[in-house]
Amino acid sequence: MKKVIITGATGMVGKGVLLECLEDERISEVLVINRSPLGIEHPKLKEILLKDFMELESVKEQLEGYDACFYCMGVSVLGLNEETYSHITFTMTKKFADMLFDLNPDMVFNYVSGTGTDSSEKGRTMWARVKGKTENYILNKGFKDAYAFRPGGIIPEKGIKSRTGWYNAFYVITRPFFPLMKKSKNITTTTKIGQAMIHTLFHSQKMKHLENRAINALVQNP
Repeated sequence: MKKVIITGATGMVGKGVLLECLEDERISEVLVINRSPLGIEHPKLKEILLKDFMELESVKEQLEGYDACFYCMGVSVLGLNEETYSHITFTMTKKFADMLFDLNPDMVFNYVSGTGTDSSEKGRTMWARVKGKTENYILNKGFKDAYAFRPGGIIPEKGIKSRTGWYNAFYVITRPFFPLMKKSKNITTTTKIGQAMIHTLFHSQKMKHLENRAINALVQNP
């Protein structure tokens, strides 16, 4: 039985991961850390509301004793300069990872990045460089195990909606094609991302950067 921490559970990917953790009998407890309340009640679920992740020390004692972190918190780069985007994407993630590592280095840390992320940190695309820097930090931190999830096309399931308006509009238009889209190895679902994350807790993978095809394969051929 595993106890996990989830960030970003109000977002589309994070919500999908949360639902899978609540349904999986191998997960005994889920702690979510959000800026706003989820509005969900479940025997497994605990919730911490934290407006500013830079004030993480205030809840440090509540983060002890967990086996994994599924870091699904993120922000769109639209309208943000590099300094602001880097603070949210790299600095806040680093602070979270550093604290969890101090509490329990023998844990699994899964970071949700995105397809197209630049591991070299030297490319022209700002968001890809920053994501790559964050991935590299997490993967080299020294956790028992760590993965960078790089989903591309994602189909929401189990009633999940994106917090981004135009995403929802796109999903409404394309919904009739979901059954066909799900047959593609290059498209994944919120359910599969959650199941793949849980799988990494019990079976270490050689591949540490997991894009859609690898995420799907992990669920279909564990």
